[in-house]
Amino acid sequence: MKVAGLWSAGKDSCFACYKAISMGYDVSVLFNFTDPSGENSLSHGLGAPLILKQAQLIGIPMVQKAMPKDREAYREEFKALICAWKKKAGIAGIVFGDIYLKEHKEWIDAVCREVEVEPVMPLWGRDTGELILEIIDSGFKSMVVAVKADLLGKEWLGRIMDRKFIEELKPGIDPCGEKGEFHTFVVDGPLFREPIKILEAQPELRESFGKHWFLNIKKYA
Repeated sequence: MKVAGLWSAGKDSCFACYKAISMGYDVSVLFNFTDPSGENSLSHGLGAPLILKQAQLIGIPMVQKAMPKDREAYREEFKALICAWKKKAGIAGIVFGDIYLKEHKEWIDAVCREVEVEPVMPLWGRDTGELILEIIDSGFKSMVVAVKADLLGKEWLGRIMDRKFIEELKPGIDPCGEKGEFHTFVVDGPLFREPIKILEAQPELRESFGKHWFLNIKKYA
C-alpha cells in the first residue's frame, strides 16, 4: 500500500515510518508542516531547509506546507493535501508517530475516515519506556532541540538520546516526551544515507506557546 508519512523531524515520526516500511508499506512521500510563514516547522521550531535535508538523506520526497494557526482551517488544509495526493500518487494511508494520547488518535481517526485513507500507527499503544530503548538500539540518533523550560533546562539541548539520557530524566517525564516535555531532531539512523552534522547552534528562550528552550541550529552539513 502506498502511504504518506507525517514528518515532524523527530524520533517518533521517523521511527514510525521506519516501522511502516518494515511492515511492507510503501512510504512514497513525507508531509512536513511549517508555520504560516513557511520558515520553521510547527512542532519543533526548526528551519524548513534543515528538515528538507533529512528527506534528501533518506531518499523520500518531502512536501513542506505552511499551515494556518486556526484548528479548523488546519484540519481542512490537511484533508485537502491528502485528497490531492490520493489523486496524484494513489496514496491510501498516512503514517503517524502518535503513541498514546487518546485525543490525538480520535482526531486522526476522524480525519482519515473523512478522506477515506487508512491511519497507519505502528507505535500506538506501546510502552514508552520500551519504545525509546528500541529506537535507540535500532541505531537512530535523536538530538534534543526543544524542552519545556519549567521541566528541563537549556543544558538538555543538543544532547543525543541514549540510555544515560533516559536514566537522568526527572520522574514523571515521559521517556518519549509524548506530552511535549521535549522534542527531538533525528540526525542519523538506518534510514539515512549519512548523518547530519550540527556545526553551530545556540539556545533560545521562546514564549510563543509557553516558555520553551529551543536549539537554534545555525550551521549544519
